[in-house]
Amino acid sequence: MKLTIKILAIFFFLFTTAISANDHYFSEAKELFDKGKYKESKFLLQRSIVFNPKHSKSYLYLAKIFNVEENESEEIKNLNSTLLLEPKNEEATFLLIEIELSRSNFSEVKQLRNNLKEICLLLCEKISSINERLDDIEAKNES
Repeated sequence: MKLTIKILAIFFFLFTTAISANDHYFSEAKELFDKGKYKESKFLLQRSIVFNPKHSKSYLYLAKIFNVEENESEEIKNLNSTLLLEPKNEEATFLLIEIELSRSNFSEVKQLRNNLKEICLLLCEKISSINERLDDIEAKNES
């Protein structure tokens, strides 16, 4: 009985330590990101994910770093991970729309735009600019 309690206590300690480490890594990574220290931030975000693979904000900030590094495939991968974990993440949805617009993938843009319409709280004003850009591109393609 005492052994079981000790084992449970050890697991509880390790679990709370891992959560605390994840919070520390992410908050420090975000500070570094805000200062433009992307390499250091990336390392801490990756560590954050090791401690908590379901931390959607870590994936979102990794995607932003990959955008700065112009690594589109990794950016998309991390945006998709963000949306898998947090389907109503407006920022990740908007960033994917930007990528798909640059790729002229209009069907994907329209689907993502419709998703954004359903979930938007903060980025609703972006929908009209997305519509305008889609209309401009479609008009150019028709001529």
